[in-house]
Amino acid sequence: MTACDDRGLFVLDALSLSYAGRPAFRPVSGTIRRGRLTAILGPSGCGKSSLLSALNRLDLTVPEARLSGRLLFDRRDLATSPGDLRALRRRIARIFQTPAILPLSIADNFHLPLKAHGVREAREREARMRRALAAVGLLAEVEGRLGRPAEDLSGGQQPRLCLARALALEPDVLLLDEPTSHLDPLSAERVEATIRQLRRRLDVVLVTHDLGLARRLADDVWFFWNDGTAGYCAEQGPAARLLHAPASPELARFLAAAGLAPDGRLYCGQRQTAGSVDESS
Repeated sequence: MTACDDRGLFVLDALSLSYAGRPAFRPVSGTIRRGRLTAILGPSGCGKSSLLSALNRLDLTVPEARLSGRLLFDRRDLATSPGDLRALRRRIARIFQTPAILPLSIADNFHLPLKAHGVREAREREARMRRALAAVGLLAEVEGRLGRPAEDLSGGQQPRLCLARALALEPDVLLLDEPTSHLDPLSAERVEATIRQLRRRLDVVLVTHDLGLARRLADDVWFFWNDGTAGYCAEQGPAARLLHAPASPELARFLAAAGLAPDGRLYCGQRQTAGSVDESS
């Protein structure tokens, strides 16, 4: 069993996930550390988002999903004893790649989940909503139209609304799935700046295939690959080492496909496309 110490936010021991008998990722072991932003990096289809779902047991919403191995959080094995799932998912908030906007007003996108989690006082719900919107830099943009449909928000505002809605529940951990993948450069920059601020008070685990985002934000990297049969973790460790001196041929190939030499310098020749990596996996 991997040692569990005070630095361990999540401790994985031979953890694997399958859907209807087909593996999403093969057994992986390691420690996702507290106080460090961990990026789960790799091409599409290698099990990154499936691992993120396992961390707060959203895999349980899929009838044919099967999680094996051990997953420790606060010294409890979530793989065998997840406990109160609503409480768990309040503490470990998952933000999806596509913004999950409720077809309600901006304000009710906060009031409804807060009520569901036991915040009965309207004044407290309002205060939490405003603090959360301010934390993601959205309060000034929506002030005066909180009663308008949330679906009217722009594509750059909706991901920040989802972040704010999660923050209003005061989680301990944020799980972010491709937080900037569908955004224009300015909106992506705002979301990235928000993540930088949030990591000062929350533990953050994010999934991405964006090498630049991982380089700018990550303290640690878990690199996933797919050999045609299932995803697996090819390498894990400090971002500064992995993204400049990878030990695995899979990560070296991924860096090369992004136009980067293993030492982090740009290649001078023709750049390969990211699609060439995805198709091979």
